Amino acid sequence: MKKTIKDLNIDNKKVIIRCDFNVPLKDGKITDDTRIVKSLPTIKYSIEHNAKIILMSHLGRVKTEEDKTKNDLSVVATRLSELLDRNVTFINSTRGEELENAISNMQDGDIILMQNTRYEDLNGKKESGCDMELAKYWASLGDIFVNDAFGTLHRAHASNVGISTYLPSCVGLLVEKELSALSYLFDPDKPFMIILGGAKVSDKIGLIENLLPKCDKILIGGGMAFTFLKAEGYNIGKSLLDEESVEFCKKILKENENKIILPVDVICNNEYLDTTGKVKDITELTNDDMGLDIGPNTVNIFKNNLASAKTVMWNGPLGVYEFTNYVKGTNEVLTYLTEINAKTVIGGGDIVAATSACNVTDKLYHISTGGGATLEYLEGKELPGLKNIEEK
Repeated sequence: MKKTIKDLNIDNKKVIIRCDFNVPLKDGKITDDTRIVKSLPTIKYSIEHNAKIILMSHLGRVKTEEDKTKNDLSVVATRLSELLDRNVTFINSTRGEELENAISNMQDGDIILMQNTRYEDLNGKKESGCDMELAKYWASLGDIFVNDAFGTLHRAHASNVGISTYLPSCVGLLVEKELSALSYLFDPDKPFMIILGGAKVSDKIGLIENLLPKCDKILIGGGMAFTFLKAEGYNIGKSLLDEESVEFCKKILKENENKIILPVDVICNNEYLDTTGKVKDITELTNDDMGLDIGPNTVNIFKNNLASAKTVMWNGPLGVYEFTNYVKGTNEVLTYLTEINAKTVIGGGDIVAATSACNVTDKLYHISTGGGATLEYLEGKELPGLKNIEEK
């Protein structure tokens, strides 16, 4: 296990904490503050130890001057102040005299949030390209570096890999919790069931190959199910198809025919619209049909397979979750998971938002804050953001 913030002496030190405040915004307002809330334990621990706390995060992608306006982190500072019930000073810069003076004048327990680290990407992608001069400058602002941004551990950026090259480093309490919960899936209690949804099979190949030998069943829904159904010879109409992955699906199905559960019915529309669909058996799809959710018989089959599960890992919704007419399959299976005796790990991306919308977040074992980082960790890949952090 990597060293955590509890393994280093942070008392009265200037502590740089790389957080993941990459929250969704609409009209300049935060629509889901989950990532901010998840960062609180590490920040509160630092306050209790009288650290001078320097927070860093990216928000969105910054490729133009217009992107700077819509990805301004000041809104996060406001929300963080409310959640902590104490002042969080926002510095509208990523380097320079204003930032340096503010840090020099900090008292124990003070909190500063600097501007979006990706503002530096306008000047030659210095953040996302891991410019080491920038990393060294940022490191000079503090005494200790804490990486608590699980969602960016799979990226080698100046604000994580770069800074950790120059300072004593550790992970925060959020990253510690993520690594512990996800590592459990490498040696889980059996039966171990995996639910996979989302769009493309190609995004999940590494995950399937790494976890398939460890699991008892993989239940597949979402857009990716149609590539598997195509591989089995079904007419999938206008449903989503990941053409490049058809051969992979054929191979996996042939080698694991008793492990993979595919939909037997789907809810169709003839256009990609949020209008009422029609339930059809997968043998009945015409060339004009587009499957947008799993059907009721598939839901029941999924429930029957999950009934005996002791561990469940789920990545990706089972239907087009942004359409209100196609959330039923995902919501029914999510609700069912709260009723069985299984540790359920929800693994990143849109399924996390679905879990929140379905109001079951607090009833499941672990909700991962990572998307790509979660997938890459479960694929068994080394995460760049952990490379420079010592083991305990």
